[in-house]
Amino acid sequence: MARLDVLPRAFYDRNPVTVAQALLGTQLVREHDDGIVTGIIVETEAYLAAHDPASHAYSKRRHCYRQTPRCAPMFGPPGHAYVYRSYGLHSCVNIVTEAEGTPSAVLLRAVRPEVGLDVMQRRRGTGRRAALATGPGNLCQAFAIDLTLNGWDVTRGQHLWVAAPAASASLQIVRSRRIGVADDLELRFAVASR
Repeated sequence: MARLDVLPRAFYDRNPVTVAQALLGTQLVREHDDGIVTGIIVETEAYLAAHDPASHAYSKRRHCYRQTPRCAPMFGPPGHAYVYRSYGLHSCVNIVTEAEGTPSAVLLRAVRPEVGLDVMQRRRGTGRRAALATGPGNLCQAFAIDLTLNGWDVTRGQHLWVAAPAASASLQIVRSRRIGVADDLELRFAVASR
């Protein structure tokens, strides 16, 4: 895969709502010892740096944003991965947005597999293409994304990165409420025809 396709840091240095929508249709790439896998990002969620109690950087007890060891990557420069374990069961991957010190990120929720289907099927233990990378935990398992990539700079074009779409296409984007979040914010974005 040509490294020229790697999205630059400036792409991520924007509001997470803008980045969440702009990521749709781009290509997630993962180089691993057992092969390269790629897929088209088709679902994302934005997590805001202001007035968003669902953000990992928000302290519900103190009603403010604060940096903890777990969410420290969210405060870092844009274009870095924030990987965490959900309920101790599976990994989830976000990409940090906005300027350093601003805790915002975009969660990658689903990818349409393109290259390395056999590798993804082996990792996931299923032959069902539709289920390979739908849902943040399945996506991370299919792409071998774990805590070793927490804080990884996705603009480097190595190990894990996002590439521009192969061809520019007009996407119909559906906006809805985030999954498992108790608020009315419509910060989940998906490509209409998957």
